[in-house]
Amino acid sequence: MIETRFAIPGDLPNVIDLDSQITTIKKIDYWQDTFGRFVGKKGRYFLVAENRTGGETQIPLVGFIVGEIRAWEFGSEPCGWVLTILVKPEYQGRGIGEQLFETICESMKDDGVQTVRTMVAREDNLNMSFFRSQGMMAGPFIELEISVG
Repeated sequence: MIETRFAIPGDLPNVIDLDSQITTIKKIDYWQDTFGRFVGKKGRYFLVAENRTGGETQIPLVGFIVGEIRAWEFGSEPCGWVLTILVKPEYQGRGIGEQLFETICESMKDDGVQTVRTMVAREDNLNMSFFRSQGMMAGPFIELEISVG
């Protein structure tokens, strides 16, 4: 059984390990900072998915999602933003990402938002397909950037 819950400080090592398995980069400082800014904070969401069998965790962590509510950026009313979602490759296709996404959207809705947004790289077909399968579509903004380095 997969259980989705809000992250607690003790989840940090498992998040770092899971992320580094996927990205091949161990981002200890990044995840410590993210935990400090998101775990247990109002308007910020860090949820994890665990595989639980018989009440005991067999695999500490199989996925997570991070998001927040942002208000009035570029004239936008308060809305939710999904910043990161990650599911262990061997657990993909089992509805875990969908469960995490639905849970964070419901939490954001309970906190008063009516719209949830995210950004996906054009060539990231996996995440583009996932978010579209959840009902997301192109929004009213276009991301622009400039190299300053």
